[in-house]
Amino acid sequence: MTNLQAIILAIVQGLTEFLPISSSGHLVLVPHFFAWADQGLAFDVAVHFGSLLAVLAFFRNDIFALIRGGVQVLGGKVETVESRLALGIALGTVPAAIAGLLLVDWIEANLRSPSVIVLTLSGYAVLMILADRLGRRERGISQVTLRDAVIIGLAQALALVPGTSRSGVTITAARFLGLERQDAARFSFLLAVPVILLATLFSLIGLLASDDAVAWGQLTTGVAVSAIVAYLSIEFFMRFVSTLGLLPFAIYRLVLAAVIVYVLL
Repeated sequence: MTNLQAIILAIVQGLTEFLPISSSGHLVLVPHFFAWADQGLAFDVAVHFGSLLAVLAFFRNDIFALIRGGVQVLGGKVETVESRLALGIALGTVPAAIAGLLLVDWIEANLRSPSVIVLTLSGYAVLMILADRLGRRERGISQVTLRDAVIIGLAQALALVPGTSRSGVTITAARFLGLERQDAARFSFLLAVPVILLATLFSLIGLLASDDAVAWGQLTTGVAVSAIVAYLSIEFFMRFVSTLGLLPFAIYRLVLAAVIVYVLL
């Protein structure tokens, strides 16, 4: 992988991680379209870590509130909005963490293909349309229950499959549960923080234990570029999701699936 390829892939990751169009799917597809060698999971995790930095920066006030809530939970106080939200994020992280530990190697070996991405892009596009059309808009993030958090967390576990979209599937689940669009996106992005952090740490341990050469310079470039682009992407999505809804992104997914079938399959 050249430095230019690393920058392009980092831009793709930053643009797509928090738009509900699947960053993992795009990171698989771009090398296929340009006949590049697969960049590998280490680079994918590096650019996801850049996205994590963008979330931490953009939602810094929410992150501090979650930390306060976590401290309250540890002290046995779960009556506040902050503590309930922190507990919800923790519970919602469990399904994806377990699925990642058990299935990540199998998914890496078997599901990083255009045919899988066609199915996930198009299938979840239909669900996004239904959720945005049928979902009630009556609750905010402060009203997310522990049951809601677990359901959205189960949906997040599905995002391990390329083409699904972590933000897409969790926002879809949240909309079906009646959260307003902006609050559904906000909870989705906050829920991504622990999973991305765990995946980064797991991959880093594997890299340090491996004898394979690691292009640390390209990984660092990927982190930096992805962080900047992802921050701008979050800002765009949070500003316009209330009016745009999920339909434009669902249409994009369907069009992309059709292009993949025509070009690659």
